[in-house]
Amino acid sequence: MSPRQSSTPAILFDLDGTLVDTVYEHVLAWSAALRRGNIHVPRWKIQRRVGMSGKSMLRQLFREEGIRRGARDLEMLEARHDAEFRRATRTVQVLPGARELLKFLRQNEVPWAISTTGNAKQTKRLLRSLQIPNQTTVVTGDDVEQAKPSPDVFMLAAERLGHLMENCIVVGDSIWDMLAAGRKRALGVGLLTGGYSKAELEESGAFRVYADPADLLAHVEDLGLEQ
Repeated sequence: MSPRQSSTPAILFDLDGTLVDTVYEHVLAWSAALRRGNIHVPRWKIQRRVGMSGKSMLRQLFREEGIRRGARDLEMLEARHDAEFRRATRTVQVLPGARELLKFLRQNEVPWAISTTGNAKQTKRLLRSLQIPNQTTVVTGDDVEQAKPSPDVFMLAAERLGHLMENCIVVGDSIWDMLAAGRKRALGVGLLTGGYSKAELEESGAFRVYADPADLLAHVEDLGLEQ
């Protein structure tokens, strides 16, 4: 399918912290994985990087802390994080308005997709709570060479929807989502559900910032969509 320009934009959603309330579970899972490796990093530093790929986050943290670790260590820590995260998210909480927002888009034939840095297995488990159709376009970190803040997951989702990136709106909860959107001239819409402030999201390129998916749905006309 060749990309097309449309009067209706396509919406590309991040998952963790945007549609499901899992940001702090990621923080605790990374903290536990690092502690098991006798690596001590303040949790606030981890929280500031949730949304990046695991390896990118670890490399940056290790440079800051003066820690030397090889590629094998990164793989081991990612595996430990995944195991800890799986235990922490046996019950996944959907963020307020997430299901209603996705239902609104389906009913109004607005194309949308989910783009996440998480792996396919983890993503499939988290998506059960959203109760979305099986044919939903989903792009995970396993589908691309570089995860966020690279725009690759959003670019692939746009391609699968048959839309140009500049005719897409990226909805996310982190500065990494906004930076990725801006690199390919997509509009970025930020949510406060990931712990970043309105100012931080706007400084990273957010066109609008809302409290959560319910707040976005209440102001959906701001995005050029109609109730």
